[in-house]
Amino acid sequence: MKTLKIWIVTAVLLLSCASTELRAGSEKGATRKVTTETPESAARAKILLNRLEEIKALDKSKLTSAEKKQLRNEVKSSKKELDELGGGVYISVGAIILILVLLIIFL
Repeated sequence: MKTLKIWIVTAVLLLSCASTELRAGSEKGATRKVTTETPESAARAKILLNRLEEIKALDKSKLTSAEKKQLRNEVKSSKKELDELGGGVYISVGAIILILVLLIIFL
């Protein structure tokens, strides 16, 4: 019985350490979903998302380098503000599996 537990824990640890590449919003047409609690922050998030879509639709080939830099800075600050508005706690699948196995073993 002890060796079975050791094998299970070893398998879970190895699987939780496996690296995978996840790209959120990398597909064309993918949009960022925002979950907010207050109507003010929801309205602000909608404004920011609309502005990001406008910037994405712009023809950037005719812009000067200073204008492109300004747009990049605007996009960065908008994404940062959206992340702050969205909030939340993120737990990886490996961590959840590890927590469940440890709970099973110790309880």
